[in-house]
Amino acid sequence: MNEQEIGASSHRTSPTDSTPAATGSPQPSLPLGLALCVDLDGTLVKSDTLVDSLLVMARQQPASLLSLPGWLLQGKAAFKRHISQAVTLDAEHLPYNRPLLEWLRTQHSAGHGIYLATASDSAIAERIAAYLGIFAGVIASDGANNLSGEGKLAVLREKFGERFCYIGNARPDAEILVACQSPMVANPHRALQTRLKTSGTIATTSFYDRGHILKNWIKALRLHQWAKNTLLFVPLFLAHRWAAGAFTGAGIAFISFGLCASATYIINDLLDLEADRRHPSKRRRPFAAGELSAISGIAAVILLLSVSVALAIFLQPLILRLAGNYPLRLPHAFLGWLVLYMVSTLVYSLYFKRKLLLDVFLLSGLYTVRILAGSAATNVPISTWLAGFSVFFFLSLAFVKRFSELESVRERGSALSTGRGYLVSDLEQLRAFGTGAAYAGVIIMVLYIRDPDTRLLYGHPYLLWLVIPVLLLWLSQVWMRASRGEMHDDPVVWALTDKRSLFLGLLMAIVIWLAAGGIDHFTRLF
Repeated sequence: MNEQEIGASSHRTSPTDSTPAATGSPQPSLPLGLALCVDLDGTLVKSDTLVDSLLVMARQQPASLLSLPGWLLQGKAAFKRHISQAVTLDAEHLPYNRPLLEWLRTQHSAGHGIYLATASDSAIAERIAAYLGIFAGVIASDGANNLSGEGKLAVLREKFGERFCYIGNARPDAEILVACQSPMVANPHRALQTRLKTSGTIATTSFYDRGHILKNWIKALRLHQWAKNTLLFVPLFLAHRWAAGAFTGAGIAFISFGLCASATYIINDLLDLEADRRHPSKRRRPFAAGELSAISGIAAVILLLSVSVALAIFLQPLILRLAGNYPLRLPHAFLGWLVLYMVSTLVYSLYFKRKLLLDVFLLSGLYTVRILAGSAATNVPISTWLAGFSVFFFLSLAFVKRFSELESVRERGSALSTGRGYLVSDLEQLRAFGTGAAYAGVIIMVLYIRDPDTRLLYGHPYLLWLVIPVLLLWLSQVWMRASRGEMHDDPVVWALTDKRSLFLGLLMAIVIWLAAGGIDHFTRLF
């Protein structure tokens, strides 16, 4: 038998798209009377429903996690039953293998008896079967018996004899695939493929619904969000410190913060699985879409945080080794700011993200923490003016982010921002808060320019007045775009890709350089 591939890489679709998946080869036909048995986790659904349920529990009922050790001692089947009773997965928005699901619907229409055969608890399996409406029956764990591997094979033989076909994806499915007629696989694990090859078993059909793993990891890590960590260099540039040790400290801090940020983004995605799957764009995130497993995400979090903290702990030795003698006044101050950032982002994801206004204030504070961390990593103190400006400036951008999300909700015809605590009727109030904070930041910039101490850093401080209209123009542009529903990304990340924003940023940099003495160099040239 020749292996066929349905849903090849050139025909992949989003797991929650409503349109049928295209097929890359002729669909296999099965004789009537042959029971078609389909595994659930990793096969019909690209994720693991047990792990998904645990993540939903961690979000909705964190106190219940304390019961997990006791449930585990009762055995796998009992453990799964407790989890299925504690939370209810949203069957409609699970990341289904689209090519497989469409083929099963075709077989159902042709009169084949299809059975959901899974080691998952029957409560979850029955819920999914009821939603899909294509199954003649469900064979699953029942709280006393864990239906996996040889145990599942025994039940299938007892029910169907040798007249059954099976579709699986992982190593425990190998014994069943070897024993059944017309074995099929869906997104098969390498261990399963090796076992089938060793046994001389060839899958008649393979249903693939996976994206490129490297691209998915890059997307999950959100490397583009590392742009926010350039704030670590702000104290350095504004103080006009160009020492190699200071730049080395800022560079190491940048990597450390980036790794930590990527870890927290993964944590946030894992905890928001159900909400993201209902969102029109967030459902395409790798973990929500089932492109990456939650277990691999947890492993990535541990690795990323370990390296991030290690860089923070050894910041001073690394600076001395790479840039020579540049002692930090407080060698572990940067570690303190990193831990504060880490804890704050976790608290934000677990609690404050859904609290009215508190979410915005904490989100804006994380930007200021980056600047303070940059100060600690470079031995460059920040002025009270910079601290005050950053508070209001980033508060405005945080309001932009929430305003844009609420505007998107309004365009979809809803009245409530899911899980956020904001109403569409709050739009004008958020606009007032955000624009007010923006112009408050500009006023602080004006006061900074008038401060006599500014002359100690800038030979021509009067040129800094040119920054004010440019800053006003950019902030006004941000809020105009948000009001038009055109701000679909984080405003800081958007600014780094928007041509007009980049031009205005370059213009401000040139003005600051001229004010710092660049104009003297310029006039000497002419």
